[in-house]
Amino acid sequence: MFDLNGGMFDSAASAPASLMQDPAFAAALRLCGQHPRHLPCGLMVLLRQFLGLQVAMLPRAEPPADLAAQLRAVGLHCAPLILSPPRPCPMPPALRLRKPQSIAVLDLIPPQSERRAALHPKWRNQLRRAEEADLRVTHAPLPPDPNHPLLLADAAQARRRRYATWPAALTAAFAKTAPSQTRLFTAKRGRKPLAHMLFLRHGRGATYHIGHICTEGKTAHAHNLLLWQAANWLAKQGHSHLDLGPLHPATPGLSRFKLRCGAKPQKTGGSYLYWRPWA
Repeated sequence: MFDLNGGMFDSAASAPASLMQDPAFAAALRLCGQHPRHLPCGLMVLLRQFLGLQVAMLPRAEPPADLAAQLRAVGLHCAPLILSPPRPCPMPPALRLRKPQSIAVLDLIPPQSERRAALHPKWRNQLRRAEEADLRVTHAPLPPDPNHPLLLADAAQARRRRYATWPAALTAAFAKTAPSQTRLFTAKRGRKPLAHMLFLRHGRGATYHIGHICTEGKTAHAHNLLLWQAANWLAKQGHSHLDLGPLHPATPGLSRFKLRCGAKPQKTGGSYLYWRPWA
């Protein structure tokens, strides 16, 4: 299952492609044996089987005005369709399944000095302590290995905390089909890895995908250092914004971490069921 409410923020001015509408995501799905379809307008539709019924999903995209005709063109006009636009937008008649959530989006366009000045004082102090510690940061594309230690650690953490995440095989497939669109930042003390943060790139946007940190890394504020250096690197590569994922009331500490780095809350469009079985 994919978290269809943890996706991209699309700027009204530039409307960069969302992660789940990126060609690399479609290629990764095909590599995993799935068969997404593309509407005539170019948007990708995912297909799932639930209790023997084929269900379609249009993830992280605004539905086209001629949605019924677009679906008919690819033979999906009678299938239940889950819509999850990245922001509030005009919707066809549909049943709302989930209210809009908020995600944290970091603007990468301002100069580095302005972004540093915008950090919350506590976050900036933690970053300074991490910069003064004996930590070494490296970054490179993610190896396309489903048994990579980070992917295994993320899967174990997801099971323990009961949250949805990509299967390790899908992340590895994304790394295989588009290695340059992945960037894994690692903080080490000596040869010992203390923390990881993996980012996926798509169009002018980028998305924080998964991360992991040990107790020693938390004490050293290694994630502050990794996020800061990753944001600077992404900005230099021409990315305009970084999606840090949902702001969940159930995890206030994580939400504070995201907002104190300068990110701003942005509303998603919620989730809806569009179904015209007799169309």
